[in-house]
Amino acid sequence: MTELPNFQPATPEIFLAAASMVLMMVGVFVKPKQAYRTVNTLAILSLLAAAVLVIMVGGSTEAGPQLAMFDLFIMDDFAVFVKILILIGSVAALIMSQGYVQREGMARFEFPILIVFATLGMLMMASANDLMALYIGVELQSLSLYVVASFQRDSLRSTESGLKYFVLGALSSGLLLYGASLVYGFSGATQFDLIVQSIASSEETPLGLIVGIVFIIAALAFKVSAAPFHMWTPDVYEGAPTPVTAFFSVAPKVAAMALLLRVMLDPFGELIIEWRQVIVLVSILSMLLGAFAAIAQTNIKRLMAYSSIGHIGYALMGLAAGGEIGLKGVLVYLAIYVVMNIGVFACILTMKVQDRMVEGIEDLAGLNSHAPITALVLLVLMFSMAGIPPTIGFFGKYYVFAAALDAELYALAIIGAVTSVVSAFYYLRIIKVMYFDEPKEAFDKRQPAGLRGVMVTSGFLSVALAPFLSVIVTPAGIAAASILAP
Repeated sequence: MTELPNFQPATPEIFLAAASMVLMMVGVFVKPKQAYRTVNTLAILSLLAAAVLVIMVGGSTEAGPQLAMFDLFIMDDFAVFVKILILIGSVAALIMSQGYVQREGMARFEFPILIVFATLGMLMMASANDLMALYIGVELQSLSLYVVASFQRDSLRSTESGLKYFVLGALSSGLLLYGASLVYGFSGATQFDLIVQSIASSEETPLGLIVGIVFIIAALAFKVSAAPFHMWTPDVYEGAPTPVTAFFSVAPKVAAMALLLRVMLDPFGELIIEWRQVIVLVSILSMLLGAFAAIAQTNIKRLMAYSSIGHIGYALMGLAAGGEIGLKGVLVYLAIYVVMNIGVFACILTMKVQDRMVEGIEDLAGLNSHAPITALVLLVLMFSMAGIPPTIGFFGKYYVFAAALDAELYALAIIGAVTSVVSAFYYLRIIKVMYFDEPKEAFDKRQPAGLRGVMVTSGFLSVALAPFLSVIVTPAGIAAASILAP
């Protein structure tokens, strides 16, 4: 009798898949004027319920990680940590999007459903234990993101950004499949545990396997928008609707980074000497590009695009370091990055003059005089993004720099320090514009309560979490230990 697969560890994903189907039916049968608001509220509740299920299912047990679906799906402490970050990012994006979507004529119920589908793909990415499961998660996420990037279909910029993302995303999918096929061809397996056994049993690592790993790194570097695979990021960030850009900058980045960590340190952990030099190069290029290309930007969304490229470069320092210290540093950095980025984009969404969105950095001129709370929150967040103590951004960089130094990657740490100083220039420039430039036309006073709540909470946490950073560091350490456990 054929053994039935175990589905219990995948309960959150199964719930979200079922919830998305129910949401589609609700959207069809509810009155058109109420459909978006109803579906959006239910989508937020579904994502929160999924977070509760993730915690209830839990991670690793005494017997090891929980496996499901013929070992294609893994649930360990690493997956739990990452999934909570992804769900926080998705919920915040839906809350922040409400006012914008209704004001810009995008209030169609498909929008929150696509966010739920993308989140489902991200959760699958975090638990992938096989190259095929990995690909399914990546594609489910990507296909949803292609649509939401161009969701404002009456806008030329939005449709152009969606098309660019689709074309370049198809290229990255091809790279991923080619790399996976090479790994399968030279190891004889797609499941991570079997790949480890194949590598351990071979006297010499096949060159084709190394080439396959390089292709996989290139494909996943595209997903995290690391240089030199960043070319889509500034245009998509600028052209996509601002709530979509906020979503892109948080949840998909965390999911793709988590996938990169799992793939590099689980099946290919023994080959760190072979792939470390590629990660070091990508990290250096990302930090340099993020630091210097952002200086000339006048559009704040493009500036945040280059900023995100730089932040991914810092996170990759931890991956290059490898080991438990490096992985722990990356996870701490990602958690802090989520808090900072959500807050910055909440502030950007308040940049509205007479119901018209503005995106120029110069539009922030004199913000302190007519919106002091927004200016204060953005001040704190800019300090945090720059890594200036006592904000949590400083501690995020501290952990990845410490990991690089522990692994004796001194050149990488020095380049990171230099680029941090350079990048501080454009973060501080925003503060200078807000507090010292002549005031421009005031932003609209009325802002959705949800948006204000997300903005203030993020700004508060960027300072208040510093003395209590153990709430992030301790779970990150447990998560790092689980993925590296034999």
